[in-house]
Amino acid sequence: MRTDRPGAAGQPEIRRALPHRFPMLLVDRVLDVVPGERITAVKAVTCNEPWYRDVPEGAADFAYPQVLLMESWCQAAGLLATWEAPNPDVLTGRVMLFGAVTGLEYHRPVLPGDVLEHRAAITRTLGDTLIIAGESLVDGTPVLTVASAVLAFRPAGELRPAPAPLGGSRA
Repeated sequence: MRTDRPGAAGQPEIRRALPHRFPMLLVDRVLDVVPGERITAVKAVTCNEPWYRDVPEGAADFAYPQVLLMESWCQAAGLLATWEAPNPDVLTGRVMLFGAVTGLEYHRPVLPGDVLEHRAAITRTLGDTLIIAGESLVDGTPVLTVASAVLAFRPAGELRPAPAPLGGSRA
């Protein structure tokens, strides 16, 4: 872990905790984390990302896709949930699954050059399930709020399809 700030982390620590890789790893750095409580992470949006490749020259709309904004916030929340017990191998151990999201609100477009600051906090723990709330800000102004997101951990073996019966296919 980097020692420039307590609780701060860079790509090596993030990659040890999340299975995502380029181009879908959407968290650049962790600014602060209190395991089991809260996290602050950042993602710099640039026009060099693959989703901007087909935007025509001279286009006026360079808004960051909202689904990727939500995914980036969820990755920050996932870092919080796995900080003390990372398992980026989704084929073994426990797999992190996001379920329902309520109170999701987009406040304004995010553009290349913006730096997203994701804040997430665990509001409730129910066994292997967490309820997380938070927001994403640009220059201190909210661009996304999440009233609650459900994150559950399940054993990888339970998520694999059952083997096909001998001599036939699954129906």
